[in-house]
Amino acid sequence: MITIYHNPRCSKSREGLLFLELEGKPFTTVKYLNEPLTKEELTTLIKKLGITPIELVRTKEKIWISDYKGKELSDSEVIEAMLQHPNLIERPIVVNGDKAVVARPAEKIKDIL
Repeated sequence: MITIYHNPRCSKSREGLLFLELEGKPFTTVKYLNEPLTKEELTTLIKKLGITPIELVRTKEKIWISDYKGKELSDSEVIEAMLQHPNLIERPIVVNGDKAVVARPAEKIKDIL
């Protein structure tokens, strides 16, 4: 089953959602700002993406700049920051089985279909 981790206020996330709708494949939508991820879920997503936690952070967000920028953070601390401030999580994330992509641009979704 395909899942999109979606923020309706983000244009790139809306593009990812539209891409999936046009593909016509069934998928579920997780509005992760309303349904916060658990540490296990976020860690699993990072593993499926094949990236380090810092690569999933939106480093231009105000909260990152004010509270975290320039600090030496462990992977665990970066994950904790994303759990405390879900808007730091890059979006949209699309998962299909054991594969996942940050769908920027939306066409990256093709890589996991």
